[in-house]
Amino acid sequence: MRSIARISIFLVSLALAQPLLAQTQSVKIVGLVELSGTGATSGTNFNDGVKLAVKEINASGGILGHKVEYTASDTQSQPQVAKALAVKATDDGAYVVMGPVFSGSILVSMAETKRAGVPNFTGGEAAAITQQGNPYIFRTSFTQTTAMPKVARYLKDNLKAKTVSIIYTNNDFGKGGRDVFMKALEPQGIKVVADISTDPGQLDFSGAVLKAKQANADALFVYTNEEEAARALRELRKQGYDKPIVGETVLTSQKVIELAGDAANGAVAHVGLTADAPDPGIRAFAAKFQKEYNYKPDHNGLKGYTGMYTVKAVTEKVGKFDPKAFADAMHGIKLSAKDYPGILMDVSFDKNGDLDRESFMTKVVNGKQEVVSVLPAAAN
Repeated sequence: MRSIARISIFLVSLALAQPLLAQTQSVKIVGLVELSGTGATSGTNFNDGVKLAVKEINASGGILGHKVEYTASDTQSQPQVAKALAVKATDDGAYVVMGPVFSGSILVSMAETKRAGVPNFTGGEAAAITQQGNPYIFRTSFTQTTAMPKVARYLKDNLKAKTVSIIYTNNDFGKGGRDVFMKALEPQGIKVVADISTDPGQLDFSGAVLKAKQANADALFVYTNEEEAARALRELRKQGYDKPIVGETVLTSQKVIELAGDAANGAVAHVGLTADAPDPGIRAFAAKFQKEYNYKPDHNGLKGYTGMYTVKAVTEKVGKFDPKAFADAMHGIKLSAKDYPGILMDVSFDKNGDLDRESFMTKVVNGKQEVVSVLPAAAN
């Protein structure tokens, strides 16, 4: 009897000690990011954005009193590597997974986070990501189905375009965007006269640009990754292309401007996030990022930063570290920058994990991205 009593006292003492023990534990956030390969620019920006947010969050007391432990793994821009790393992240007890950024990688790796019931934020824009009924996937950027209609309306209303040529990258990101863009053009009455596919990592854009010139469309839509976009812009300048060049997010990003030089001037793009937005919170973020990493952030840096602050905001709303409760709370949630400054802009998430907020039309002028108009959230 005494032995049973001693065991009972021990178990009660252990149970009472658990909350105190839990308070000393850190919460694991794992980044699956493209730190090498074709996605290195995007992944590095995203990763640095997450790291900056984690640094600030820990300095202000963490999340629910817990320090955030963030570790990043390099997907090498390879979907199967991303998948393997997702398995490791869930096996290691990740509370939330951040990334990958590339659509092709997240489309493969998110099956593992879904299987484990781990919330997963992605910078990928492919429409298919959130069309598979995965309750644990959430975007840090607009889906292509939200962004492309805005580009199509710009072509019609601002450029009065009746025809357009398309240069796109033949991968999940590029093909998905191209398909959604084609559908968005139909109600605007705009005809595609040249549909030009290019390879991921393609170096020579002379043939693609020549086809675009010969099509003589009213405008050209370029939808590729950063390095390819810069090469396309340089070739367009070299061949004397003189029609409007329009894109979505990537085309006027900081990395493209740096790589393309003067050839980027005049390019126009719809962007969901930009460090050049006329917003005090975003400008403050850009200054902190520049000081921390010695380079100017692009939209991916903002995605990582705001995504991490969304994790903090929603966890604190839930009041505990419960992945399923977190995922449930994300669907239909609205967060204001007034209440949660780190998210930078008022944002809402729908039942699929897609977000909605203000966005911007930008133009490259004298080597700098300038916001030419602010577009309201689709729900407004």
